[in-house]
Amino acid sequence: MPAVQGSNDGQQQSSEVPPNAFRVLVTGFGPFLNYEENPSWLAVKPLQNTVLHTDIHIDNIVPTTTPSSSIAPTAAAQASLDINSQPRPIHITTLKVPVTYEAVLAIVPGLHARPPVLPPDAPEDCAEPPPSNYDFVFHIGVAGRGPLRMERISHKLGYHMKDATGKLAPVVKVSPKDFSRRGDPVGPAPAGGVGAGTSGSGGMHVGGGNLPSAAEIIERERLGIDHVEGGDTNLRPTRGFGATYETFPDEITTSIDVTRLVHDLKRSGIEQIYTSMDAGHYLCDFIYYCSLAEVKRSTKPYEKRRNTQVLFLHCPPVNQPLSTEEVTDAIKRIVVWVCGEQQLDDAKDEAVVVA
Repeated sequence: MPAVQGSNDGQQQSSEVPPNAFRVLVTGFGPFLNYEENPSWLAVKPLQNTVLHTDIHIDNIVPTTTPSSSIAPTAAAQASLDINSQPRPIHITTLKVPVTYEAVLAIVPGLHARPPVLPPDAPEDCAEPPPSNYDFVFHIGVAGRGPLRMERISHKLGYHMKDATGKLAPVVKVSPKDFSRRGDPVGPAPAGGVGAGTSGSGGMHVGGGNLPSAAEIIERERLGIDHVEGGDTNLRPTRGFGATYETFPDEITTSIDVTRLVHDLKRSGIEQIYTSMDAGHYLCDFIYYCSLAEVKRSTKPYEKRRNTQVLFLHCPPVNQPLSTEEVTDAIKRIVVWVCGEQQLDDAKDEAVVVA
């Protein structure tokens, strides 16, 4: 298992991408409500053109190279192991995304095109996108006071909170049977903590009225009633992903092992973090689903190139309780962990072939 590094003291900052570098795109959100500078962007922006390095150990690769771990690898296999266990550079590009549904739908699909397309207003110091796809796209957004929340699942429907411009998510046409199953969230919050009481699609309950999840209730309270769609909740339309997303499922889960990642982060000293099953049905959830869906869309059958991995992290407002610097450090540790896992998988595959 790759070690989780801290500040990665050997880091550099350069728009020049080192050879053989993992390409990582980290996004934060722009201003909204009382946040003149979004805490997520405050934590992300220092990482522009940062170069980190992976840290994997050869002992994690050797057992897969031979039928028996008691048999030493061949000279060729050993040479392959030595090469592939060397630290690989990780180049980070950062991007600020407006807190609007329209901006997410306009920007995110391009990030997963092959090659990726950055928005026209992207900073001039952004490195040229990779020729194929980013290895890792990491989205960061702000939530309420508390620990970091590593999100596992994104949702297609149920977006009834207004964005930074006061606009709502697109209306989605659904059949009557779909509406009865997915409909608009109404009713009291379920008992328990974030993610408690969730079931079915998007944490909604089936039967006698669809209930909002605890995470969504928290988002609504944080944003205020003026930012929630008004009117009779039994009559208002379903909102979320419609045109061009019809074939995608109601929920998409990241392929990253979030449970193990959080375990390793805690073991490395980051205590203020936990896993979450509900990203809140607001812009954070919206960008997460869009990004994961676009990975599915861009995937080509039988291709050897690894799909882009996607993850979402909720951070608290500044110093509630984590400082911006602490959130930035956590982001770096997560990037190193994810890229280290990718390198480890590649090294194991190659070692097996060579052996």
